[in-house]
Amino acid sequence: MTKCPCCSGKEFADCCEPHLLMKAKPLSARAMVRARYCAYALGAGTHREFLMRTWHPATPQQVNLADLTNDNYEWTGLDILKAEQKGDRAWVEFNATYKDTAGKPHTHHETSLFERIQGVWLYLDGQVQES
Repeated sequence: MTKCPCCSGKEFADCCEPHLLMKAKPLSARAMVRARYCAYALGAGTHREFLMRTWHPATPQQVNLADLTNDNYEWTGLDILKAEQKGDRAWVEFNATYKDTAGKPHTHHETSLFERIQGVWLYLDGQVQES
């Protein structure tokens, strides 16, 4: 058994894998952040379809497909700092750590906005804090 890359402590098969295979929908925005992190950690190019399907319909024109095939980072951890939901909108603040191609560590600190449409949480926008 393999632990999930999202750092939940759960087995991958019981955590994010069903979402990445599109066999189950994340039931919360927090779970969607974990699944999207896994998609990047395991290879955004490989999981491009999942990432595209989890973007809000208002967002795809802002999506750079080259970013989805850029697997040059080694994602090393996810820490969800805060999650808040009001109806069909939710905000999740998190730190995602990674190493660049030179092995230098970085932290991506973001507050993501999600909207639930027909029972599916979709990534609408994110505010990245410089660290």
